[in-house]
Amino acid sequence: MRVLVHDRTDGALSFAWRSGAALYRGLRRMDETRGVASWAEAFEWLASIEGPIDELQYWGHGKWGQVHVGDEILGVRSLLRDHAHRPGLDLLKSKLAPGALVWFRTCETLGAAPGIAFGERLADFLGARVAGHTYVIGFHQSGLHGLEPGARADWDPTEGLLEGTPEAPERAKWSKPWAPHTITCLQGHVPGAWFA
Repeated sequence: MRVLVHDRTDGALSFAWRSGAALYRGLRRMDETRGVASWAEAFEWLASIEGPIDELQYWGHGKWGQVHVGDEILGVRSLLRDHAHRPGLDLLKSKLAPGALVWFRTCETLGAAPGIAFGERLADFLGARVAGHTYVIGFHQSGLHGLEPGARADWDPTEGLLEGTPEAPERAKWSKPWAPHTITCLQGHVPGAWFA
């Protein structure tokens, strides 16, 4: 089962994500799609999916080491046992098929040191491949990288960084066709060679 979750809280962008989700379904790249207003809603819907999940894409906003639904943040702290997101993440882990992919099509989520830490820890926790971007994304989506469980990032933590340092990022670069590891929003897979 291939599923896509998108943020439905952001007006114009939510319309674009909803339209893109319909296109992906029409192209048979996704079996099910859902717009959500919270992580609780996302996890509840994922729990209702019949059968194992082979691929989960999330479309919304991100920042270094963070994935947003509205103002709600999923990040490294979400993995803590007492965090409100942890039961949902435990449930997601149980739903993922062997070799599953969780792909955050969000701005700079795997960028800089916080993004690398998030990607590595989440892949290890889920026992699944995790992919995401180091740049601000739009039609072009640059800095696409993936992590296998137990792997460590093989990309430079300055990739996609415009201002600040890897430990204290301030601003990311916009995606460009010539930037590293660039696809477009119309492409529906992560090249296997881009996984660490």
